[in-house]
Amino acid sequence: MKNPRSIFPFVSSVFVALAVALPVSLRADVGVGAKPLAGAEVLLDGTRELLDAKWTYWQGPRFGSALPIKWKLVDDPVDRGGKVLQTDDPAVGKGRFGVADIVTKKAYRDFRLHVEFLVMNPRGNSGVYLQNRYEIQIQDGDATKHGMGSVINETESPYFLYKGLRQWNSYDIQFRAARFKDGKLVEKARVTMYFNGVKIHANQEIQQVWGGANSGIDGGNDGGKGITDTPGGLKLQCEGHDVRYRNIWIKELDLPRPQTNFAPEN
Repeated sequence: MKNPRSIFPFVSSVFVALAVALPVSLRADVGVGAKPLAGAEVLLDGTRELLDAKWTYWQGPRFGSALPIKWKLVDDPVDRGGKVLQTDDPAVGKGRFGVADIVTKKAYRDFRLHVEFLVMNPRGNSGVYLQNRYEIQIQDGDATKHGMGSVINETESPYFLYKGLRQWNSYDIQFRAARFKDGKLVEKARVTMYFNGVKIHANQEIQQVWGGANSGIDGGNDGGKGITDTPGGLKLQCEGHDVRYRNIWIKELDLPRPQTNFAPEN
């Protein structure tokens, strides 16, 4: 029998070679280009068929558009060959959210979410609404609590991680819905989030819905503090700016404890 020590350098070199050759398979679930996790539902793939099948308009108090969805599928301005969704609706004036926002037809409670977005022009604005309630802001040029990557009005913007105009960015989110007992709120919603692969919010408690009745579910209830025990869809905001989306997927979870932290490895 060979001395085990004599083969150790060979075995070590094999493991090193595998580690170098296979980084994507080992760390592939956060950041731009992340593939859907096993069991995830693809919500946006650049086709009209999936857009119409999975999404509709949110018909809130300011709704002013009409089906079919008027947002455009356009060529990817960075990675040629694919189609992406553009927040462009003729019913919307600059800054008037709630007129033509789109929301998934399906409602969700706890989930893991991946969204990729690109801002075309300075001050471009949109937003990703968890449960059609809690906004994760998209706002070029704003590094305040109302700015890029913030849980709007509640956390500081991690603006330094933003890649800038006409570049793809990603949000990877794990969300736990608010919990109720006997009809009363006992645990607020929580979120953990990676921005372009870097963790920026860790099990962050979300206090309320911001923006009033035109912003989403419960926005008009007790100044946004009157959260109800109702699941909601994923919503994308159209505010008259050219923001584009691609590669959106979601995986439903059941998070029994008020803990949303997750590691970036598969």
